[in-house]
Amino acid sequence: MNVVPVALSFDNNMVLPACVCLSSLMQNAGESTFYDIFVLHSRREALEKTLLDRTAEHYGNCRIQYRAVLDNFDKSFEIRNVTVSTYYRLLIPDMIPEYDKIIYSDVDVIFREDLSALYESVKFDDNTLVAGVNSLSHMIPDVRDYYEKRLKINSEATIYAGNIVINSRAMREEGIVDRFKSMASSQYRFQDMDMINIVCAGRIKYLPPKYCITTYFGYYAVHGITELRKIWTDEEIEDALHSGIVHYNGQKPWKGYCVNFDIWWEYYRKSPVFDRQFYFDFFYSRLNEFDRLSLWKRIKILVRYFVYGRFR
Repeated sequence: MNVVPVALSFDNNMVLPACVCLSSLMQNAGESTFYDIFVLHSRREALEKTLLDRTAEHYGNCRIQYRAVLDNFDKSFEIRNVTVSTYYRLLIPDMIPEYDKIIYSDVDVIFREDLSALYESVKFDDNTLVAGVNSLSHMIPDVRDYYEKRLKINSEATIYAGNIVINSRAMREEGIVDRFKSMASSQYRFQDMDMINIVCAGRIKYLPPKYCITTYFGYYAVHGITELRKIWTDEEIEDALHSGIVHYNGQKPWKGYCVNFDIWWEYYRKSPVFDRQFYFDFFYSRLNEFDRLSLWKRIKILVRYFVYGRFR
């Protein structure tokens, strides 16, 4: 059996997306894969565990353990409606001492492949603290200037923090978590992502783009921006678009129309937390919005609904 540890951090506002995220993870698990899942949450809030436990019980190829975080980040900088739970990933080496290496993922994510290959392929040495996907920050002028002029780090070397593999052993040995805690009150534009890139600069292992497809990646890939091909091969880009981890780092599909929103709803329909009324209310309230979609986009939605989106 391949045991793959995965850590998540969120609050009650994200329980439903977390269940859909976990459902997609388990649906795509290999026959010999078992996910050891850790949920980091604030001790100040009674996390709603009913749907989470139901999801784990439905699939059976996982277990969920809950770890309550103290008030380390209660006064940390918040921006763009991102709560302090985003910082909890920085505590993983200390909060989950059972593993020397662990995958962290945000929950506004859909998995489309088993993660055991990723987990096994990432080999850390003492000089590498984290593995992640290039954030493409150097392709966005104001973000590039922010990193290079304010933070004084190479924008071409930054990674996303939403899907990473953490070298917990090295971070524990070097007291990295204490460094993160000391930085938490600073007003970084991208919060924990900036902190990870600052502390881990020069000690990052880069992953193929399939391990974090964001809105930016999708836009550049579809529109044929040549800059992508300076980082990855055409094969890596196609692989990402076909079966990569979809990360909704902008608009959320359960709140409105966005890139790849149909993929999220496909997995929601197949999840054990599917609620027909919620599904109906969402789409009925947006009939005018969807009426403006192109014929091709409407066909795509219908195909996913009737062919791929049925609960099993």
